[in-house]
Amino acid sequence: MYVVLRFLSLILIVVALMLLGADVVTSLEHGGQITVRSIGQVWAILDKSGAEAFKAWASSSMPFMGSVLALPGWAVTGVLGVILAFLFGRRSGPHED
Repeated sequence: MYVVLRFLSLILIVVALMLLGADVVTSLEHGGQITVRSIGQVWAILDKSGAEAFKAWASSSMPFMGSVLALPGWAVTGVLGVILAFLFGRRSGPHED
């Protein structure tokens, strides 16, 4: 179980770095204007109809979800990946003295 969660944390950190790099490149393309993609925008790039359906459902069921989807994509995946990495990092065995 630890191995799976460690691997998941690695994947989340790599995705966060990729999203951060994409935002930096997009900002450079726009002449230095800061561009940050939110979780909602990243989801819409991957599956537009799924993101719209979730937003419609969440607006009636969970009003706070709109603010969660507005968070930067690299921050959410990076923070979650780092937390998992700290929780399920390498375990040291018993030391014999």
